[in-house]
Amino acid sequence: MRHPHPPQPPSPDRSAELRRRFAEEARSERPDLATLCLLVGAEADGTLDEAGLDAAQVELDRLAGQLPFRPGSPRAWAVALRDLLGERYGFHGAAADYQRLESSLLHEVLRRRRGLPILLSVVWLEVARRAGAPVYGVALPGHFVVGLGSESGPEPEPESGSLSGASEERVLVDPFDGGRVLSGQDAEVLVAGATGARLRESMLEPAAPLDVVSRVLNNIRAWAARRPEQSAVGLWAVDLALLLPAHAARLRYERARLLVQRGEFAAGAGELEAYAEVVGAVDQAVAEEVRREARTARAMLN
Repeated sequence: MRHPHPPQPPSPDRSAELRRRFAEEARSERPDLATLCLLVGAEADGTLDEAGLDAAQVELDRLAGQLPFRPGSPRAWAVALRDLLGERYGFHGAAADYQRLESSLLHEVLRRRRGLPILLSVVWLEVARRAGAPVYGVALPGHFVVGLGSESGPEPEPESGSLSGASEERVLVDPFDGGRVLSGQDAEVLVAGATGARLRESMLEPAAPLDVVSRVLNNIRAWAARRPEQSAVGLWAVDLALLLPAHAARLRYERARLLVQRGEFAAGAGELEAYAEVVGAVDQAVAEEVRREARTARAMLN
């Protein structure tokens, strides 16, 4: 099955403005998740202009306005969200969505009502938050879900197949599965399927907005890494990740290798040399290997 080509990027001037706004929002006191995800989308898709950014926010507001007024318990919120987003509007995911860049772009997920677990969770989070729900993201290994209720609830009880006291304290839902309410056993199965490990209480901690955005960008980088012809997508995803206040130093190495891969040998060699200086403080052997890569890149200039 052939998939459509990914969207085309914006002009360099537009890209520079989007990155400035992304960095500013990421460093604000309370970063806005929807805004950050939409700016990621605008970096990917040059057709997403200011009107389109505003329209996506308006759509999230519109969906929130269709939820019942304060339905009550976390479970009641979960059911209301499932009925509205999963059943009435058909937001869900499928295996094929992992093959599309659009599945990681919030404006496209709002349009197609399809996406990766984390982007569908962003829709759930933003709609629920606007409606006043006690909601937060939960970054389970390999499969992002949404929590409603207390952010630090009881230990899951896989033997009984439920979250202890979940009806009042904490409920997990899976937007990828249309908002299905998860039992403790369901959460165990998701984690075991992704990692082979047991579900731990620490895995249920709320995910901060910047952690969510970082994971979205990780998904985009992984998508591009499997498609060498999409190295430009990998490069802008790395560039945005580097604008987040906390990021792995190794992103610099990834950026350097992408530049070399794209034939930008001088720029790539310069980045490799800069990374070697950083990593040399902790591992001289790795630094020397990176310097060898830099010399190879410079040799390609001749």
